[in-house]
Amino acid sequence: MQDGQTLAAIDLGSNSFRLEIGRHEQGQIVRTEYLKETVRLGAGLDDEARLNLASMRRGWDCLARFGERVRGLDARHVRAVATQTLREARNRAEFVDEAVRVLRFPIDVISGREEARLIYSGVSRFLPDASERRLVFDIGGRSTELVLGQGTQPKRVESYRVGSVELSMRYFADGRVTSRSMDAARVAAEAALEGSLGFLAGHDWDAVYGASGTVGAVSDVLLAEGVGGGELTPDGLAGLTRRLIDAGHVDRVLMAGLKDDRRAVIGGGLAILQALCSLLRIERIEPARGALRHGVLYDMLSREAPKSDIRMITVQRLQQKFGVDGVQARRVADMAQWLFAALHPTQDAGVLRASTKLRWAAELHEIGMAVSHEEFHRHGAYVLEHADAAGFAQHQLQRLATLVLAQRGGLRKVEQAMADAMLRDQTLALRVALVLCHARRDPTAGRLTLQRLADGYQLTLDTDWAAAHPQSMFLLREETKAWARLPWPFELVVD
Repeated sequence: MQDGQTLAAIDLGSNSFRLEIGRHEQGQIVRTEYLKETVRLGAGLDDEARLNLASMRRGWDCLARFGERVRGLDARHVRAVATQTLREARNRAEFVDEAVRVLRFPIDVISGREEARLIYSGVSRFLPDASERRLVFDIGGRSTELVLGQGTQPKRVESYRVGSVELSMRYFADGRVTSRSMDAARVAAEAALEGSLGFLAGHDWDAVYGASGTVGAVSDVLLAEGVGGGELTPDGLAGLTRRLIDAGHVDRVLMAGLKDDRRAVIGGGLAILQALCSLLRIERIEPARGALRHGVLYDMLSREAPKSDIRMITVQRLQQKFGVDGVQARRVADMAQWLFAALHPTQDAGVLRASTKLRWAAELHEIGMAVSHEEFHRHGAYVLEHADAAGFAQHQLQRLATLVLAQRGGLRKVEQAMADAMLRDQTLALRVALVLCHARRDPTAGRLTLQRLADGYQLTLDTDWAAAHPQSMFLLREETKAWARLPWPFELVVD
């Protein structure tokens, strides 16, 4: 990426939405603008995990303002990510569809572990390039992420469904704070985070860093109150908790450095911090400058160089983990991309992105064979849809899963998804590539032309090639039958 290029990351958190804009300078991203709005999207989830209209409108209004600020930037250099609230919301599509319309950029709902990975990436960029073992955590509105890493590399990542907004709504909904409610909130937090004992068992760390809102807010208070140098300790947290209980209500708390937008969720945040210190025997927490949004920015930077793109690295890791035949995977991927290019002679940015995703699906098309050779396409689709796949958003994994599912058998099972013309082209390219590579060797040379017709597709082959490949011709004729059941027929011409 050239120096001077502008990038923007948007974090749709459960409590706040944030926009970070930076300029690329010699491998670093220098902040040029930062905007934050307290949206409290997570507070709008009801008992049935549905977002109410008021919370959605707050989110849409905020994203409309953010959208105006990033309008004109290249789509490759703007990324919006959504976290726990939208992972949970049953009416997520309703919110996201309108959010994309007003923002005018895609929105990726990322998994908890992907969120943790990006948080660590953001935090590590602001720390010395040292060999220390680091425990990094981030208390969000509805989830808490924990990462154990060294240098810039995360080693273990996990996400737990407990956050400052959710816990505060449960135990301090009316703003009142008592010793009993505080104890109950802390016990609930410990129960939610108890799995971290097994997650971190047998691992040590040299330093602990807390990222983002809750840690930053508590650190600001401690610093303003003259308690240490802004670091968090069990004694400091206990002192703030006592003052919160003595005040009896969040509106009556007098703490220097406590911002009004943090009052309503400070009780839940303190409970989680004390739970972490108690469970993991943490004696000192350093506030971290980096956060999720910074990780998103640097992740975009890495995607400019294919060899450092975490998604390609993830594809290779999954191949190794599930024993995929790499030679056949590359053979099918090369042929599928060639066929896809024939359908899209104009290689714009959207086509290139779709071609890359097709390659990933082809590289992983046999991943399900590790489960069973029978129905391996279904097993593979399930694995991909639920994979811990660093760098991928949930909808991207869903698309890869759909392509892997569609690689063989009837097409009715993916007919609804095939309304997407780009997915339809990817599916055809993958299926025809698999036919041409069915013998698990490179296809022999021959005149082959693939084109899109007004309502379908046409593959033209020369007579000599057809005569020399009877099995391939049989499979291609079977392919025409599969597409004949859909509104987009596939014709085979031997000339």
